[in-house]
Amino acid sequence: MAGGKLSARQKMINLMYLVFIAMLALNMSKEVLSAFGLMNEKLTESNEIAEERNEAFMQGLAEKVSEQPAKYQPLKQQADQISKLADDFNAYLTELKGKMTATVDDPTDYEIMDKGDYLDENFFKGDKLKPEGQEFLDEIAKFREGVVAVLQQNPDLADIADDVEKKFATEPVVNRDGNKIDWLDYHYKGFPLVASLTKMTQLQADVKTTESEVLSSMLAGKLKVEASLTNFDAIVVPDKTAFFSGEDFTGRIILGKNDKTLKADKVVINGTELPDTSMQAGQTLLKFPAGAVGEREIEGEFQFKEGDSIITIPVKSTYAVVPKPNSATISADKMNVVYRGVSNPMTISFAGVSDNNVSASAPGLSKVSGVGKYVMNPGKGREVSINVTGTLPDGTKVSDNAKFRIKDIPKPTGTISGQDGLVKLPRNSVEIGTVGAKLDDFDFDLPIQVTSFKFKVPGQPSVNVNGTKLNSQAKNALRKARRGDNVQIFDIKAQIRGNSSYKLKGVSAVIVEITN
Repeated sequence: MAGGKLSARQKMINLMYLVFIAMLALNMSKEVLSAFGLMNEKLTESNEIAEERNEAFMQGLAEKVSEQPAKYQPLKQQADQISKLADDFNAYLTELKGKMTATVDDPTDYEIMDKGDYLDENFFKGDKLKPEGQEFLDEIAKFREGVVAVLQQNPDLADIADDVEKKFATEPVVNRDGNKIDWLDYHYKGFPLVASLTKMTQLQADVKTTESEVLSSMLAGKLKVEASLTNFDAIVVPDKTAFFSGEDFTGRIILGKNDKTLKADKVVINGTELPDTSMQAGQTLLKFPAGAVGEREIEGEFQFKEGDSIITIPVKSTYAVVPKPNSATISADKMNVVYRGVSNPMTISFAGVSDNNVSASAPGLSKVSGVGKYVMNPGKGREVSINVTGTLPDGTKVSDNAKFRIKDIPKPTGTISGQDGLVKLPRNSVEIGTVGAKLDDFDFDLPIQVTSFKFKVPGQPSVNVNGTKLNSQAKNALRKARRGDNVQIFDIKAQIRGNSSYKLKGVSAVIVEITN
């Protein structure tokens, strides 16, 4: 383009073209570097979300272990192993990325990360690996082989194990020219710093994804086992709690996880195989002589086909045969007292007398849906008497009564953001927190609504607040509080949602120590 035969003008034009092309190449290079940087940022954000999801899973699993340790502890141990492998590898990559970005003045300026000197000098010495390069490969192998070792304990996770081996493989790679190149050379040697940094972040994303897939698959496998017929229990439900001597026992057997489409292949009770007509809509109907007075046993088994196996579910229960009753059974479902301002559920029955032949009466007592189910809403006074009458099959009347103490709902406890008593919170949490009230150690879950409260900052006048959150005046007072000041939330007014006529006792105050 710049030969001697060209005119000076043509030589100048050609030179300008060369400069223009060089500028285009330079701009394109910067755009590519920036694109890698943006990709790295997106992957970093995604990794943070995945980290939160995995942590939430582990917390939920820990709660299940505390509730049912025998069932979930083995699963928790495997999950801990996976989590430890992922955390260790991720920490190593994070430290390595920190060293890489420390070589540039501004880690957010991706256009200056166009050199690959750091990894080239840190990982390689000519055509050989330095100890740091071998350590990088060892960390990948440690994670890959550790995860596969855990997954091999569970045949249902074999697919994930294969995927981990492929995703974290470090065998030599064949390039487009057909030459075999070491994995580390192929992926990291001679690349711009930002490209290697993005690859490291992608590796972290693969670690988080693997951890999520393994943890979720473990739980799914556990739920699959839980849904198996081996976990069903047979429950004997008599038509009544006791039977007279000479009566037939009547009742039914319901499987714990009831499915109306479910039907056993065989049911044997007390040594006798029941006919097909006894099995209807997921229930097995029973009818046989009750026997003499005393405790009687029901023993047998359900048989189901599951795959190529026969699953046997044992049936074992007892029932009582009693003489004709002369007294009623009266009990409060939740406590031995009834509370004013609360609908107290009660069960009232006569042993051996059907529910339609039992009547009960008392001030505030009413019948609700269900066998023997009543609700007591006591009024004034400190005691209520319930009178019960039953009609036996022969027409004989029997009666009984019982007295229950009447108590008021206990004093509620004030809260802010769910905490009560003396709590420590930052100023912002107090400003946006919700003031509430709860009933400690109370057997009823009552919806309590705070209507107003007073707010006091040391050195400032008290502020009256309507509702459950600080108003602008209270927030202004809060801004004048200093670190360590005790802010008071007192004179809390509250009522039962849906029953504002009942006057609750005064709600206890909340003291908040400002921590910032």
